[in-house]
Order: sequence, then C-alpha cells, then structure tokens
Amino acid sequence: MTTADMGTGLGPGADTGPGLDTDSGLGTRSGPGVAPEARATSPAPAPTPAPLPVRDIPARPPRRGPADPVKTLMHQHRTLCERAVDPMEIAAGLEAHGVTDRTAAGFRHRDVFSLAEELYARVPRAEAPPPAVPAPAPVRRGRAARVALHLLPGAVCAVTVAAVAAAGHASTPVPFTSADEPSPHFVQTAVAAAGAGLVLLALRLCVRHGPLRARYPIARSAGLWTCWLAGYALCGDWLLRQLLAGGPDLPPAHLQLALASALALTYSVVPAAWCAHWFADRARRGLADSRCLAAFASGVRPLLLIATAMQLAALLALSAAADAVGGAGAVGDGGGAGAVAAVSALGALLFLARLLARHGFPAAAAAGPAAAVALEAAALACVLAARSPGLEPLGRPVEVAVTHLGPSVVPAVACALPALGLLLYALGALTGASAHAPAPDTSLAPVPAKAGRP
Repeated sequence: MTTADMGTGLGPGADTGPGLDTDSGLGTRSGPGVAPEARATSPAPAPTPAPLPVRDIPARPPRRGPADPVKTLMHQHRTLCERAVDPMEIAAGLEAHGVTDRTAAGFRHRDVFSLAEELYARVPRAEAPPPAVPAPAPVRRGRAARVALHLLPGAVCAVTVAAVAAAGHASTPVPFTSADEPSPHFVQTAVAAAGAGLVLLALRLCVRHGPLRARYPIARSAGLWTCWLAGYALCGDWLLRQLLAGGPDLPPAHLQLALASALALTYSVVPAAWCAHWFADRARRGLADSRCLAAFASGVRPLLLIATAMQLAALLALSAAADAVGGAGAVGDGGGAGAVAAVSALGALLFLARLLARHGFPAAAAAGPAAAVALEAAALACVLAARSPGLEPLGRPVEVAVTHLGPSVVPAVACALPALGLLLYALGALTGASAHAPAPDTSLAPVPAKAGRP
C-alpha cells in the first residue's frame, strides 16, 4: 500500500468511482455515483476564517503643552492688555516683568514687540469714555502756565536777592528787639531765610508737575539730601574757610551767602524741564519705531548723552553769567571758575537724579545726592578732626586743595563724582522699554525696570 492509498483509505487497485475526488483531498463531492447515506454521514469541512484587515493606527504624539501658548500670557497680563492704548505699552509692561526676546521665541514670536502686537489685537479694550479733545487755546494756556511755573523759582530767588541787597544798604535797618544798636546782618539773614522758604515751595511745585514729576514716590531722605546740597551751595564755602581758620565764631559776625550760585541753580530749572521733556519725547518715538530691544537701547543712549550735555551747557552759561554779575558787585561777590564748576556739577547731579526718578528709578535718584552729601560732610569732618592731637594729617588734603584751588573744589568734586556715577547707571537703566511707558500700571506691583535687560 502506498502513501497515496493510505491517505484515501483505499487499498491498491480500488476503484475510487465517480463520487470521490482523490486529487483534492477534501472528501466527497456531489455527483450521481454517491449514495444518499454517504452524503448524509460525511461531515462538511469547516471554512477557514478570513484574516481581519489591519488598520494603520497612528502613534500618539508626545504631550507638548497648550496649542495656543499666547493664551496663558493673555490671562496673566489681561489687565495690562485691556488698559493699553497701543502695543508699545504692552511691550513695556512685558519687558518690566522679565519677558525678553528669548522668552518671546518660546511663544512663537521673533521679539517682544510682535508678541505685544498679538496681545493687543486679541485682548479687547476695556470700556472707557472717549477722552475729550482739548481746544488749541487751553493747550497753549497750559503750556504757558507750565513755563511760568518753572520760571517761578528763579523769579522768587531774584526778588529775594534784591531784598537782601536792599536790607544790607538800608539807612535805618531794623534792630534786634533786645538790643539798642542796629543789626543789618540780622535783617539780611531773616530776609534770606524767608526767601529760601519761598524758593523751596516753588521748587516743590515744579517737581510735582510737568516733565520733572517722579513716576513713583521717592524716599523722604532724598529731600533732606537736596536741602543739604542747596545749603552747602549757599554758605558751604564760607563755612569751610572759617573752619580752616580756626572758627567759626558763633553767632557769626558776617555770614556770606553765594547768591550768584543760588540764582544760577534756580533758573536752571527751566532748561532742566525742557531737556527732560525732550529726552522723554524722543525716547518714546524711538520706542514706537524700533523692532527689538537692542536697537531701542542703542538709540536711547545718545539721546541721554545729548540731554545731559545740553543741561550742562545751560548750567555753565547761567553760572558764568551769575558769577559775572556777582563780580560786578550787583549780587554779592563772584566766586570765580571754582564756583562755576561747583554750581554746574551740582546742577548736573540734581538733573540726573530727577531724570532717573522721572523714569522709575527712585532708589538711584536718592543714592546720588546722598553720596554727594557724604563727601561734603566728610571734608568738613576731616577739618574738624585735624584739630585733635595726632590727627592733623586728616585735614591736610582738604587744606592743600583749598589753598591751591579754592573752597569751591570740595562741592565740585563731591557733586561731580556721584553725577558721573548716575550717568553711567542711567546709560544702562534708561535703555529699557518699561522706563519709557506712558504711565505705570497700578494693578501690577512695580518691579525693577532693569529686569530682562539684553
């Protein structure tokens, strides 16, 4: 029996007949030669199941965060975006909170300005009444009032100087109430004190309104440092000469006031306000035209140097004119080139300090005058300490400088060094967009404007 015969269940030579299909191996086949009972008892082969179709199931992408990353930023700074009047204000607020061009790249933007433009376009503006457009005449009257306000300290100081001079040359001066002999110096001192108080009030009005107004409150100590510097400019040179000569005698027999320096400083408020306004206006225009923080910073630095140079030139011209008038005998006595340098250095220091306060840096605005006060006080203290045995070398540098250059060298150096420091600090601090925002956002906590500086 062969293998084929065993596979069919038939012996060799058996007739397969017409009802079997030995070639297919699938059992019976229908046909006339197959018995009915054979067809009934033979089981049907089970059908082979068809394979299931394979579907292409894509792999789940990795989780990457929100599809709209700017939406989170919109919720964080919604108040800023609603109150902004233009995209530049939003860019300034974002830059103040540490958002740089590198941070903006994470939000799929090339820089902070393009990110601010999208935020400005997507966040609806807060409902506010339309601002009333002022008429041209009130605007002109307002500008004239501001100019008159900045001229007020100089005018009051000039009236005070004239009154002091008139009291000194009066034929019948007012005497002390407890003495019989006349006291012209007492009258002059009283008039000068009253005039100084009025000048301080006028200066306070100037720094609370207009281009010299500070954006944030300044420490009260800054006012004390300014008063010290003004007082030293009036009588510091006289006091230093008295200390070097072994005095002063109390009460002073003849108090000499640098009235020419006072005139120059008070009239310098007008160019200081104009230079501050010019710098702020040009910087704001540059902020609107620039497309990145680096370009804006490189454009602001020359503006700051030009504004400082213009103010220093105005101070030199005013102090030289006042010194010439004083040398002619109309206003006290002229102090020479040293007095001109001292007044110019003090005016530059106060201008830079006020400029930093105007643009949101009150700490630096107070630190500059404080450093000048410390240097002036140290010079006076060294002269006094030199009177003690064994401490004579302490007062020798001041004595040598006063002998060769005059007493004005002390305030000139004491004010020039902090002014230079404030200028270097301002070259980095005033290059940020947040330093030139139209107004601070009161809903957000003030942060250092130097955050995120490129």
